[in-house]
This record gives sequence, structure tokens and C-alpha cells, in this order.
Amino acid sequence: MAAPVIAVVSDVHGNLVALQAVLAELDRLSPDLVVHGGDLALHGSRPAECVDAVRERGWPGVLGNTDEMLWTGPPGELPVPVESIGWTVAQLGPDRLTWLKAQPLEWRRGAELALVHAVPGDLWKGIRADAPDAELEEVYGPLRAAVAVFCHIHRPFVRVMPAVTVANSGSVSISLDGDPRASFLAVAGGRATVHRVEYDLERAVADVLASSNPSRDWIAKRLRTARPVPKTATSA
Repeated sequence: MAAPVIAVVSDVHGNLVALQAVLAELDRLSPDLVVHGGDLALHGSRPAECVDAVRERGWPGVLGNTDEMLWTGPPGELPVPVESIGWTVAQLGPDRLTWLKAQPLEWRRGAELALVHAVPGDLWKGIRADAPDAELEEVYGPLRAAVAVFCHIHRPFVRVMPAVTVANSGSVSISLDGDPRASFLAVAGGRATVHRVEYDLERAVADVLASSNPSRDWIAKRLRTARPVPKTATSA
């Protein structure tokens, strides 16, 4: 019997065009379960539609840092614009916000797979994709799972070590590794595989620029470059 396949989809950031392409790929692959890694709404043009798509499919998952920002505000100075928080909250409405607030900090499937957004107990700490094995083992080893998955950094990778495999799902939207394609992770039998998905980038950019999101120029540039963009690249 083949091992069940669990897909991890994260950091949608309100990009419905990219999410629809990922959903089509998931339909083709037919995983046994899909879980989400948080950051579903902020920094995109279709936050409500993206949250609805995840809820309608009943995906379990975890809370992301930009999800939490919707009701706590940013934790001090950030290198990204936060002008779109109020806009996103208005788009979502109270019911979707209540659902987001109910997302846990950790999801796991026994000793097979553990999922957090960033690091255990912290939604904001960033672990680099090129972090040494010792750091990855120190941070994610305590999850006591064969495969420990995190999201947050928008740079997918898989690192196989003797005690644990640590993997990053990458992001559906706003990739930061120079590859503008969407990405998600598939985990089966203790092995993790990164999947990249082409989507209509220019349609997604046009959708953002046509929206009233105050950060639309910054989002559009980030989508196109797939690299970090200074927060000064925002619209008025």
C-alpha cells in the first residue's frame, strides 16, 4: 500500500490567480490530505476569495504571522508596507477573521509530520534556507516528527538529516527565491518534495493593480521580481 500523500500549501497572500493554479495541480495529483501553512490573506487583491477557497475545502492548518497582524497590527518596524491591513480586514469581514483567529500554532499527524508557520511558538522568527544542519535540528528537532515543515520565508527547500527532514513549503504568492512560480510541498512516507506551479503572472499583477489595495504597486513589483522589494515601492 502506498504511503498517504499530504500536501502543504502556504502563504497564499490573497493571490487568487496563483491559488487557482495550485488547486488545479492538486486536483491532478489527488493528495490524501491538504493542509495550509497560514498567511492566507494579507498582501493580495482577493483575500476573501482565498480564505473562502481554503475553508470550503476543509483544509486544516496553522496561523501565520500576517494573519495575526490583521488583528494585532505589525510588531514594530517592518521592511514591508502595512498600509493594506485595514483594507484587508474590511474585505474579509468578521466571520472570516474569526475563522483565522481559531487557527492553531501547530498541526501534526502523529510522528509522521509536524507543521508550523515559522518556528515552534513564534510566528515571526525567520530561519534561512541555507541555515546549517545543526540550527535546523535544534529548532525543529523538538517537534519529534520524521518531517518538520515550516513556511514563512517564501523559499522552498528540503533538507534530509539523520534525525529529521526539515522542509519549507515555499509560497503560493510572492516568491522570494527569484522563481515567480507558486510552490507547495508534498510529503509521503517520510519524504518531502517541492512542487512548482506556473500561473498567469501578468493576470495576477493586473488584478492587483486594478484593486484598491493601498500596497498594490509594491505587491505587483514583488510578484514580478520574486525578490524582496523595499517598502518604499508602494502607491499613495
